Amino acid sequence: MESELFKLAEQLGRLLKASGKTIATAESCTGGWIAQTITDVPGSSAWFDRGFVTYSNAAKVQMLGISVQLLEDYGAVSAEAATEMAAGVLTHSNADIAVAVTGIAGPDGGTQEKPVGTVFIAWAHKNGAAKVVKKQFSGNRRQIRAQTVKSAIEGMWLFY
Repeated sequence: MESELFKLAEQLGRLLKASGKTIATAESCTGGWIAQTITDVPGSSAWFDRGFVTYSNAAKVQMLGISVQLLEDYGAVSAEAATEMAAGVLTHSNADIAVAVTGIAGPDGGTQEKPVGTVFIAWAHKNGAAKVVKKQFSGNRRQIRAQTVKSAIEGMWLFY
């Protein structure tokens, strides 16, 4: 999986570098794995601006400007939270494109409405375009997180 993730990040990097665009990330359930995968690519400083690891709700509020009311109304694991996280990345960085992930990697924390493996991924572009998807991954904690990283990077590549 690691080599597959690296190849995806490398492809994304070539595209971004050629166009002079940069990206930044906001990660909750992946704990910085997307940023790590991207920065494993030599020369990624030309197209990667920064990463926010906003694991706690307080970090989402403080670092990305997510509203406390939004988190109370919808929860941290929601389309609304992921969308606001991506918007917050663009507000608090110099990036052209943002990706944000929030989810329940397990083994605990799931509910009937949001079982373990529920993940929301949002992409946003400074031109105003935005997209959010809900994924239902399976497997253990590491597998769920790896699938999230893969989907986030693939989505950036396609969203670009």
